[in-house]
Amino acid sequence: MAKVATITLNAAYDLVGRLKRIELGEVNTVETLGLFPAGKGINVAKVLNDLDVEVAVGGFLGEDNVGDFEHLFQQQGLQDKFQRVAGKTRINVKITETDADVTDLNFLGYQISEQDWRKFTADSLAYCKEFDIVAVCGSLPRGVTADMFQSWLSQLHQAGVKVVLDSSNAALTAGLKANPWLVKPNHRELEAWVGHELPTLKDIIDAAKQLKAQGIANVIISMGANGSLWLSDNGVILAQPPKCENVVSTVGAGDSMVAGLIYGFVNNLSQQETLAFASAVSAFAVSQSNVGVSDRKLLDPILANVKITTIEG
Repeated sequence: MAKVATITLNAAYDLVGRLKRIELGEVNTVETLGLFPAGKGINVAKVLNDLDVEVAVGGFLGEDNVGDFEHLFQQQGLQDKFQRVAGKTRINVKITETDADVTDLNFLGYQISEQDWRKFTADSLAYCKEFDIVAVCGSLPRGVTADMFQSWLSQLHQAGVKVVLDSSNAALTAGLKANPWLVKPNHRELEAWVGHELPTLKDIIDAAKQLKAQGIANVIISMGANGSLWLSDNGVILAQPPKCENVVSTVGAGDSMVAGLIYGFVNNLSQQETLAFASAVSAFAVSQSNVGVSDRKLLDPILANVKITTIEG
């Protein structure tokens, strides 16, 4: 079976809550859904582990509050390649309102020194060569510039590592220049990259084709309730999951989709089967407060109702 690693440079504890509507400037009472050791790559690893795919996890953790992460890794059997650095891993507060809008309050965490980064790049370039797929997920911590990130990703690319990139803002813009093997921006992130709004499906496809043309083998655009697009050498396909009637939280839906895609590659599913499965895992994620698949059978009714359309190819 293919070997998989995820890398989370800016790990976080996710404090997830829910309320009807945020009233700015007022005292808001929030239903607590949980405090979870997280970060996008760790979320991907949690889902893959639930789907019986062995995963290694790497990146940075603050040594001052590392306990819950280490407990999670031991509990789930995740191979721990995280580099401990001085300081605390940050807390992200994620508030879901009744109509499923999520407001993120992302605090700052540890600062990465030049010495930290040199050690990380040397170590990760060595161990990433052992893995068939490496998912690099999330934002950049303080001390790591977009140029540093791009240079590291380019070295992974030159070493023949299949990189799955799931990031946003400066990290996404820089990472795209390193031509990863697969990228998964959402609709808004694609608009930010291309520099203008993309109101129609054709507009989204045309912009995604620009990404593909620069040398990225697989471009997947997630469009929320409108499904997701996959552009590859085989053409363009669209997946539309069934509407979720009971949305608890959209936190981790994108990470769950990345895990579903990697699961498809690891298990040699077809492109259509892979996107359908990833869509089902992502749709299932919004029905719960934490990230993961407690029972694989719960995916079956969703998967049966994912619609796959071939647009080109």
